[in-house]
Amino acid sequence: MTEEVRTGARGSGVRRADLRRGWGRFVDVLILVVRWAGLVCASLLATHVILTIGSANPDNGITQFVASVADPLALGFQDLFTPADPQLAVLLNYGIAALFWLFITSIARRILAALR
Repeated sequence: MTEEVRTGARGSGVRRADLRRGWGRFVDVLILVVRWAGLVCASLLATHVILTIGSANPDNGITQFVASVADPLALGFQDLFTPADPQLAVLLNYGIAALFWLFITSIARRILAALR
């Protein structure tokens, strides 16, 4: 586009369209980041549940890493239910936390999509 068109009356329309496109791209990237963050958090929590129920070696480095990451991701759900069976407690509490992450990120994605 020539400089005359950009500085003329139509120039502000071109800039607005560019801004809208840029904003749309930014929001799309943000939606993608939110989606992946939620999936990663839910996956780590689900992995912790699987390792616990599967009686994985608690001294293993992977098991320790997943447990240490899953604890803060549980966001207070880790002691929501206190059944006598500790494996059931992990299944319920960390499973609910994983579902919570999926639910919250789904809502966040919809809000962000509305901002496009």
